[in-house]
Amino acid sequence: MDLSLYFDPVDLTSLGFEESGNSAELLASSVLMYNPEAPLNIQEAQIALMGVPESRNSVNNSSCSLAPDEIRRQLYRLYCWNKNVRIIDLGNVRVGKSVEDTYEVVSDIIAYLLENKVVPLILGGGNDIAFANYRAYEKLEQVVNLVSVDSCFDLGDEHQPIRSDAYLNKIVLQQPNFLLNYANIGYQTYMNSQSSIKLMEELFFETYRVGSMRKDIEEVEPIVRNADMVSIDISAVRRPDAPGCPHGSSNGFYGEEICQIAKYAGLSDKLSSFGIFEYDPTMDYCNQTSQLIAHIIWYFVEGFLNRPNDNQFKHKQDYRQYSIAVSGALNELVFFCSRKTGRWWMLIPMINKEKDVVQNYYLPCSKRDYHLACDDQIPDRWWKAYNKLNH
Repeated sequence: MDLSLYFDPVDLTSLGFEESGNSAELLASSVLMYNPEAPLNIQEAQIALMGVPESRNSVNNSSCSLAPDEIRRQLYRLYCWNKNVRIIDLGNVRVGKSVEDTYEVVSDIIAYLLENKVVPLILGGGNDIAFANYRAYEKLEQVVNLVSVDSCFDLGDEHQPIRSDAYLNKIVLQQPNFLLNYANIGYQTYMNSQSSIKLMEELFFETYRVGSMRKDIEEVEPIVRNADMVSIDISAVRRPDAPGCPHGSSNGFYGEEICQIAKYAGLSDKLSSFGIFEYDPTMDYCNQTSQLIAHIIWYFVEGFLNRPNDNQFKHKQDYRQYSIAVSGALNELVFFCSRKTGRWWMLIPMINKEKDVVQNYYLPCSKRDYHLACDDQIPDRWWKAYNKLNH
């Protein structure tokens, strides 16, 4: 793929950067800026930043097209990590004549990066860009676990055009469908209809209210550990911490909590794309939201640099195994705990009745799920996954 056809490169000087005594320690010096006149082997990168200044389908947020460069102004003023990481900033995608053209280009670019084992880090733009992100996996015929950090489900209906608040239904109805699971982190009940909440339950999707997640933020970790792509709508953060979004509310995640979620996402050995959407610079106060998004990205990369690679299950001695008899379960529930990290998984049987074969799916879980089984309760996470995989 000739990336020069699709991107406008970033000029740091136009963003106000000048050489200073500590410049060598800042991200502005360590991130490679894509230059179409200097050929690049994309396989040399581990993470690729890409701005998508597309806002035409963003509801009441046309200024989110200005977000990518405003985020960069704050990101590149941060200091580097204590480990080396190969990041390239590809610049901003040239939006198409129509929004659909932009979706097509973005999905092609992300698919190209995924094929080359490069993690796309997407700076939106509208939340509907998550649809284009999903389409990239579809083009590669790769099954997807999607996690959305959002106060709303953004379902829409089949007759409604795709918008930033109505794109999930388009993913669910895509044929052939490659969506294995969808999980929402941080929804607020009063911002979602009861019919949409019921539909999420009927589809065996995972939904977690913001209050339950804030009560124990560590419960977020196994959710994002199972994700292929994570999408953050910045309105999931409470307005006092992120004023630069027209859809924000008084409630939501605190700044440090959203950074912790981003770090969990980076730590996931499975996760292969990450996006942040719906930031409106014209509503921001003292660059508060752009600074927070820069911190979110920083923590994501820190997690990425510390990926433990403990999800292969190649050597039994690396894990402790527990089998627990639980009332109502046909067989014992089986749990694994990594001796290296203390992270947990549980086995979900996938039953092929035609071939009379049972395969096992390793589902990330928490120690709390193990304790529920010890208390003779089948974890809700297990039930939803079992029904989803054997539906």
